[in-house]
Amino acid sequence: MRIIISVFLLTVAAAAFGQHIAVLSDVHVSPGNKNETQLKVAVDEINRGAFDFVVMDGDLTNEGSDAELANVKSILDGIKAPLYVLPGNHENNWSQSAGTTFPRLWGDDRFVADFDSLLIVGINCGPYMKMGDGHIKQEDLHWLDATLKENAAPGKRVLSFNHYPLNRDIDNIDAYLEVLERYPVVAHINGHYHSWKCYMGGDINAVSVRALDMKDNYGYTIVDIDRDWIHVYDKPLGAAAQPKYAFPTKTAHTSSAHAAPDATVPQGWNITRLWADSASIFTIPAVDASHIYFGTSTGALRAIDTASGSQTFSISTGAPVFSRPAVLPNRKVAFPVSDGIIVAKPDGSFTRLDGATPYVADGVAADKYWIQGGYKRIDRRDPRSGRIIWSHDSLANYCQGAPVVDGNDIIFGAWDTYLRCLDLRSGRLRWKWNNGKSANMLGPGNVVPVVTDSIVLIVAPDRYMTAIDRRTGRTLWRDNSHRFRESLGTDGNGTAFAKTMDGSLVAVGISPDGYNELWATDLGIGYDHAPCPILVSGGVAYAGSRRGVICAVDASTGRLLWSFPAGTSEVNGFALAPDGSVFATLIEGSVWRINKL
Repeated sequence: MRIIISVFLLTVAAAAFGQHIAVLSDVHVSPGNKNETQLKVAVDEINRGAFDFVVMDGDLTNEGSDAELANVKSILDGIKAPLYVLPGNHENNWSQSAGTTFPRLWGDDRFVADFDSLLIVGINCGPYMKMGDGHIKQEDLHWLDATLKENAAPGKRVLSFNHYPLNRDIDNIDAYLEVLERYPVVAHINGHYHSWKCYMGGDINAVSVRALDMKDNYGYTIVDIDRDWIHVYDKPLGAAAQPKYAFPTKTAHTSSAHAAPDATVPQGWNITRLWADSASIFTIPAVDASHIYFGTSTGALRAIDTASGSQTFSISTGAPVFSRPAVLPNRKVAFPVSDGIIVAKPDGSFTRLDGATPYVADGVAADKYWIQGGYKRIDRRDPRSGRIIWSHDSLANYCQGAPVVDGNDIIFGAWDTYLRCLDLRSGRLRWKWNNGKSANMLGPGNVVPVVTDSIVLIVAPDRYMTAIDRRTGRTLWRDNSHRFRESLGTDGNGTAFAKTMDGSLVAVGISPDGYNELWATDLGIGYDHAPCPILVSGGVAYAGSRRGVICAVDASTGRLLWSFPAGTSEVNGFALAPDGSVFATLIEGSVWRINKL
């Protein structure tokens, strides 16, 4: 039973309850903004509140930059009570350090602590270095289960924290709930929505709490727990606490897991899970004649035999890997990682190259060049020796999407709002373009352009498709008849394919004269923002969704051939093998092989 308390004046006294908790969430502090000033006021007020502990529940910053994180930490360090801090999507999605600065500053991106009969536990939830749903890493699920099994002794109550709510905003919510519902979790506290909500997360009472800035006031949340009840209060700065919700401390739960969707392989095709990892995978795969290569969230660099699915080698780096490996022409493969580039031989032996760390960008390599974007720079390397031939270091943020090399042009985006064209031979800037927006998050930082002899075509988070003159960088036309985002591909014969945020695949004839839509097909996946590039091979366009659905569409007619639920998490991207096989990785740690029979 849940009781909504009518609003009347109550005295919030720590002595009346077992634990007296302050929760900050969604403070979104950038140096010099108004939230910075108000967070300082909140810290001073919290220090006068006699709280047992304080939780900062994610979205500390706006862009997750090192400067923003250091600034907000200097403010939160003024809190006198024990403080526990989680990152949010604004720290995980955009991070110049590829997520390494947060654990360096706060020791970890998860926590567990014991306060008498109350055990508090919090874990990270992504999305990780690209647009996507919340996702609990495989290793974090294992840690959560092991931690609660060890510490949630009889008589203990557990209070769960996450930036994300217990709902389908987390792609692997069933696996998360399966763990939480086995233990005496009395409530789950989350932010993210910037609004109040009391709801059931599976069989667990849950509350979405306020942001620091709620437009009409600034403040934080108070949670009081006694043996039988949990009380939640809205605490505007400088004003009395206002009661919001109260509910009993329920400790026993029934399972709320959902049945897996039907994964029948479509007739005439072979779709096989080649590998299931114990960690998550954030990288688009790379493939050669015999192996598929990828990195994991625990820092493992893996080579998997494409025929048998057996592991050929695994190299440990100790930090999450986000960049697609680059297959080099000398039977080596380059893995851009957090502290450089690891070049591995077929037997798993490797050398390490210095670079523009940390890497989150996908590189491209061929016989005569290797182009690799990094933080505030992009390099051309010798594909055999790894030696840097030139560096273009005038970027204001990091590269992410793979560059396109065509003739003597290198065309790529960065998270500084600009698309650039460089000369392959010298690294000299030919032109740079932006969409008129000043916000980095609306730029073409994670799109692979489509390039013809005269046109560069892109889509970006500003929700436009844009055609750009390849020679001058001048805008030819822009179209927002669909909600385009970052998912784009081409058949190489004058047609581009873009997945929209409404879950459609759109085919466009590439022309300097204007937007020329050939067809649009509903993929049946609903709202979607996965930046998974479109792969076109053998007359089939492959698209991947934020919820693990792989779709195959006839590239000529737009007919949906099939959709296959490979999992529940985002499809990172596809790779085409020399024999025509298509490979895909999912964030949940699976690798799939697709063949047409």
